[in-house]
Amino acid sequence: MIYLDNGATSFHKPAAVGIAVAEALRRCANPGRGGYEAAMEAARKVYECREEAAALFDCQPEQVVFTANCTHGLNIAIRTLLKPGGRAVISGFEHNAVTRPLHMMGVNVTVAGRKLFDWDDTLTEFEDALRRGADAAVFTHVSNVFGYILPAEEMAALCRRYRVPFILDAAQSAGTLPVSLRALGADFIAMPGHKGLLGPQGTGLLLCGRSPEPLIAGGTGSESARQTMPDFLPDRGEAGTLNVPGIAGLAAGLGYLRRTGVNTVCRREHRGLEECVRDLRRLGVRVFAGEHQAATVSFVPAGDCEDTAGQLAKLGIAVRAGLHCAPLAHESAGTLDSGTVRISFGYDACPGQNEALRRALTRCPSLRG
Repeated sequence: MIYLDNGATSFHKPAAVGIAVAEALRRCANPGRGGYEAAMEAARKVYECREEAAALFDCQPEQVVFTANCTHGLNIAIRTLLKPGGRAVISGFEHNAVTRPLHMMGVNVTVAGRKLFDWDDTLTEFEDALRRGADAAVFTHVSNVFGYILPAEEMAALCRRYRVPFILDAAQSAGTLPVSLRALGADFIAMPGHKGLLGPQGTGLLLCGRSPEPLIAGGTGSESARQTMPDFLPDRGEAGTLNVPGIAGLAAGLGYLRRTGVNTVCRREHRGLEECVRDLRRLGVRVFAGEHQAATVSFVPAGDCEDTAGQLAKLGIAVRAGLHCAPLAHESAGTLDSGTVRISFGYDACPGQNEALRRALTRCPSLRG
């Protein structure tokens, strides 16, 4: 199988990830719940992962809160900064992991910036919305549908100028683009462990520039006598037993990235993107590509998107079709009715993947209707 759905999850993880998971299952008990060796080994593994993440994302280990996924982290962050009836500014390319919590809470949402690959539009609309007043801003770093890299540093600077706290959704950028909690001055940055960070599913990180409001309450292995959650990080955001095998695997993925270099991964993925865009344009399909694009590209065939993805799957090519849990992004791009076929490259991007994709696309009846 040629795997080109890294926007959903990275697949074919580095070998060290699986080894670390298996080792943790053999050697680790529950961290913070005992002084014996198996519990202490678990605590060491967990802290090792915090250190790896802190080094990669320019923060302190204690600012790294483990979550079940990026959605979990976004919910913690959103419910910390916003209350029912509050005002939020978001971009026109947000995932349901942002828009659904806001809708459920009854937050008043302003959508700012709807033009793909257009930083001027994004920044102008975003500043106008902030100037009108907001309790918080939430914006993605990279669109999961189109690979549009939003001007996150400039948007962060605008938030600081207008004194609006903000959350960065780094689901599609962590591990493939530089992300710094300190430089951005973010209140929270949420990310999954299983995508660009190359860890197992069921892992995520919430980088905390401020103390979060607990989404759930329970045991933390600390201050057990008190009946409120601890007021210090990371314990305030981590109730219950952590996914130690997953965290051990995530540490291995983070270690791989630090040794390889995020910039090296980015260049590798972008070469795959550029070649893929050229091939798609030669095939005559509608391609969404432009300046400020990460390693994800969407296209609309003449026929049905789901049919095209199904035909590619039968030919051994894994891509994703549909709305990709981001109807707002499709509404912004004018593809809400059709959806798109999405191709997303990973750390193992290579010329052979595009060659196989090109051959398979020429055999898809639905490509040209």
